[in-house]
Amino acid sequence: MLDVAVIGAGQAGLAMAYQLQQAGWRYTVLEANSQVGGSWSAYYDSLTLFSPARYSGLPGLAFPGDPDAYPRRDAVVNYLQNYAQHFGLNVQTGQHVQQVRRRGSVFELKISAGATVAARCVVAASGAFAHPHIPKLPGLDVFGGRVLHSRDYRNPQALAGQRVVVVGSANSAVQIAAELLPHGRISLASRRPVRFLPQRVLGHDIHFWLDITGLDRRRWLNDQSTPVLDHGRYRQLIKTGALQCLPMFERITSNGVVYKDGHIEPVDTLLFATGFRPHLPFFDGLQVMDANGGLLQSGGTASAEPGLFLMGYPRQRNFASATLRGVGPDATQVMRSMRAYLQSAA
Repeated sequence: MLDVAVIGAGQAGLAMAYQLQQAGWRYTVLEANSQVGGSWSAYYDSLTLFSPARYSGLPGLAFPGDPDAYPRRDAVVNYLQNYAQHFGLNVQTGQHVQQVRRRGSVFELKISAGATVAARCVVAASGAFAHPHIPKLPGLDVFGGRVLHSRDYRNPQALAGQRVVVVGSANSAVQIAAELLPHGRISLASRRPVRFLPQRVLGHDIHFWLDITGLDRRRWLNDQSTPVLDHGRYRQLIKTGALQCLPMFERITSNGVVYKDGHIEPVDTLLFATGFRPHLPFFDGLQVMDANGGLLQSGGTASAEPGLFLMGYPRQRNFASATLRGVGPDATQVMRSMRAYLQSAA
């Protein structure tokens, strides 16, 4: 019997595995994909971290290269794979967790090919990337063009020459819209105006100030209210009108969108950069989510299921919980809570 079974070998699962290995606990990490790294390899090709390398490492191993550089997607994938190898973490790839059942004080995990794993504690660290959120908008069901989520976007070539409306106002929406600009007719539609934070303030990256002030460790942001971090390029594109930024359209037609003022915009593709929602189907039958899809948890501890913990979800403890820089501190907190639980259950 294991002490802990961790579901997911992305940044959160690896940070948790590091803590478990350092403590000498019996654990395994079950990853559905064929390689370590969670969802990173599926993000769009040009994705660049908004935090520099010095703030993007996991516990025990700094992110390689220039600490002030902003790593690209593939560098993150390589780092996560090297992290698992460097510490010899016990990760089993190709193991899709289908269901988690409680058998008294023990959890039974049903995985691929009918095999099972028994553990005293379970940590869900599978992230929200598998469950993209596309809002229910009037007319979306009759739209004859293409509907994409940012999860499905890779590069501009597939949309070259098209009329594209990117929906969203956070970092990914603006970054994707700016990348598409040279390749087609692009506009950005959002319910709230795009807000900006300078990437650097007084010679330091903004994450330096978020760190020393503690703002990054509070629950004051969510994934779609986040100001766009900018060296000035994105703000200039919008200010000059090169990137048309419009209030959210009111409805969708078979071949376009209609704005509040009656303006009709023909559209080939609607690209939604509207975030993700937690999706934990393997917990069906357990009290982990409320009726609105929110997680029943406090600080990474499931509120209604003793022995069950969560890692890497937005606003789990604070805004940083779903980021590379946030999973390390969260793993420390979850480890503390697990230790207290196992001692009380002994």
